Amino acid sequence: MDEQAKGDGRDNARQAALDYHEFPKPGKLEIRATKPLANGRDLSRAYSPGVAEACLEIKADPATASRYTARGNLVAVVSNGTAVLGLGNIGALASKPVMEGKAVLFKKFANIDCFDIELNEPDPVKLAEIVCALEPTFGAINLEDIKAPDCFIVEKLCRERMNIPVFHDDQHGTAIVVGAAATNALLVAGKKFEDIKVVSTGGGAAGIACLNMLLNLGVKRENVWLCDLAGLVYNGRHDQMTAQKEEFAQGTTPATLADVIEGADLFLGLSGPGVLTPEMVAKMAPRPIIFALANPTPEILPDQVRAVAPDAIIATGRSDFPNQVNNVLCFPFIFRGALDVGATVINKKMELACIEGIAALARATTSAEAAAAYSGEKLSFGADYLIPKPFDPRLIGVVATAVAKAAMESGVATRPIADLDAYKRGLDGSVFKSALIMRPVFEASKAAARTIVFAEGEDERVLRAAHAMMEETNDIPVLIGRPEVVEMRCERAGLPIRPGRDVHLVNPENDPRYRDYWGTYHDLMARRGVSPDIARAVMRTNTTAIGAVMVHRGEADSLICGTFGQYHWHLNYIRQVLARGGLHPVGALSLMILEDGPLFIADTQVNPEPTPQQIMDTVIGAARHVRRFGLAPKIALCTQSQFGNMDNSAAQRMRAALELLDAREPDFCYEGEMNVDSALDQSLRDRLLPNSRMEGAANVLVFASTDAAAATRNILKMKANGLEVGPILMGMGNKAHIVTNSITARGLLNISALAGTPVTHYG
Repeated sequence: MDEQAKGDGRDNARQAALDYHEFPKPGKLEIRATKPLANGRDLSRAYSPGVAEACLEIKADPATASRYTARGNLVAVVSNGTAVLGLGNIGALASKPVMEGKAVLFKKFANIDCFDIELNEPDPVKLAEIVCALEPTFGAINLEDIKAPDCFIVEKLCRERMNIPVFHDDQHGTAIVVGAAATNALLVAGKKFEDIKVVSTGGGAAGIACLNMLLNLGVKRENVWLCDLAGLVYNGRHDQMTAQKEEFAQGTTPATLADVIEGADLFLGLSGPGVLTPEMVAKMAPRPIIFALANPTPEILPDQVRAVAPDAIIATGRSDFPNQVNNVLCFPFIFRGALDVGATVINKKMELACIEGIAALARATTSAEAAAAYSGEKLSFGADYLIPKPFDPRLIGVVATAVAKAAMESGVATRPIADLDAYKRGLDGSVFKSALIMRPVFEASKAAARTIVFAEGEDERVLRAAHAMMEETNDIPVLIGRPEVVEMRCERAGLPIRPGRDVHLVNPENDPRYRDYWGTYHDLMARRGVSPDIARAVMRTNTTAIGAVMVHRGEADSLICGTFGQYHWHLNYIRQVLARGGLHPVGALSLMILEDGPLFIADTQVNPEPTPQQIMDTVIGAARHVRRFGLAPKIALCTQSQFGNMDNSAAQRMRAALELLDAREPDFCYEGEMNVDSALDQSLRDRLLPNSRMEGAANVLVFASTDAAAATRNILKMKANGLEVGPILMGMGNKAHIVTNSITARGLLNISALAGTPVTHYG
């Protein structure tokens, strides 16, 4: 690439970054109300006179501020702009985009509300006084981008005077992530903290904090060698010294980095580009660990390290190399845990718990969500994957729970959590939107170990779902696929499962049951135009038909298919093989998880224009399935017609279905025919039909055509950020479910839990 092209690329990237900050409105933050303010009643509660009640409660008991205000979930990001990223002392105002960005990360990763506060105050003592005066407003303080050694003074004074957590992320956040990466790097290298020699460059806030953390993890102080711009930090040196550097002084004579690097096991760089040379790396101990964390250009580039030490373990601060040491792995979650237990401080025990949580997560199987966010990267524990990725949604549950537990055990929690398991489930539910509503289904699925066969067993989403099933349920996954392909894709995805060892496999190209399978299929279809040759061909090429035959033969309890292909193509083979003995596809039910709760939509797939009987069957099946989620069904029959004011085909079929339902006298709430807005808004419904049999909003919408149902589902997915569970194929007694092409690995896990729940009545 020529210099002109490089320059154009930089200009384009710069403009894209500026546009990101400017449009559609300036900045990255806004404030939104959490309570309604639509009428005089709301105003009287939000402000005068109702607000006085909350004020008096807090005056009587200051601890209630976390109940009646946002303080318990509010963090201040405070900076004076004296050490911003790699930009240096650019001033408080210029630091604001960074602080806004930090606030956005708090919200995105841990749902913590945040105000960024930029202060024109270079004096560390005065800066600390200002921060201390903010204590009534915030539940915690995040100090950011304050130069060393001023940052040490500010944090020390604030911690002494304030009764809420004060955390300088440049120091402790960096140290925690370095500690997690070092823990796993030593594990990979087969070394121990107490045995290693550490050489570090950079005596600033982050560097000193990282060295102190390594001491806490077991490194011996006499094995730490600290260098800066003036060379080795030694006893008696006066140039560019601070009290913090003096703690790591070694010897009494000057030396350079090249002098002390020999035999080092770990190089920790928090300095600048080009500080470490390949010649220095060659002098280090076998299997050296290189943490070159300077940004944007590290102390040495990974390719230069590998040229002289191919087995080196390398981390940087950059996202375009493996093992990015990124503080976002730490600060949102350590604050989440601290806030939730009302911690008065973030102490060493909490920081060490954070380290272990992060490190342990990297050693576990990578989540499907992280794999999707980092498509193309191999995310399996090893030299190139020491710490999890920031978008791994498991971080909040694992790390925040570990921090909360450590705060309680160390006696700094003012609001201890009685049930940490329930707390973790709640955190997981905040990122896995389906987790809470799926809990009753997962609990029910544990009642029996059922065998679930996946037709598309080579799909990575299926492989991840199968692995999750083995970890989270008692169900047994069976994969239809070629062994070599399944094994290769498990390896590529970093999954520990292997065909034949961990999961059962049906190989459509060569399976000893082939003769039995095509014979069974032929027996079922002989009088429907299927010859033996056709049956043999189907059982070699059609994995949905193979899975259906397995369920028919009793070799599996349920089939899941549909990760590719058209819904009705799969449905055809399910009908051929499994629609027997009173079973038949009734309709497809999709659970949409929305910001304000769950909403079920039917029929999204099966009957394009259902008859009254089919509508009634759909309503009854939907009611049964809604109860599986621990909810009381309230079902609305939706059309363009409002309680008889139109007479088109859809309205007539809905009214006829209503009559059929009335004749059966079912034990659940239903109403119709009506518009969707009437179904969801009782005040509107009351104006149209004051004596409606339904109270409140419907939680199930049944439509008169699949076009209407599927369109509603897709609009909710794309415009309301709805998460779909399903579609659930009703009427097949849980013997088969057909998913859609867009389903995720977690979606497959959810549908497998539904399939793994025994049903008393066909639904």
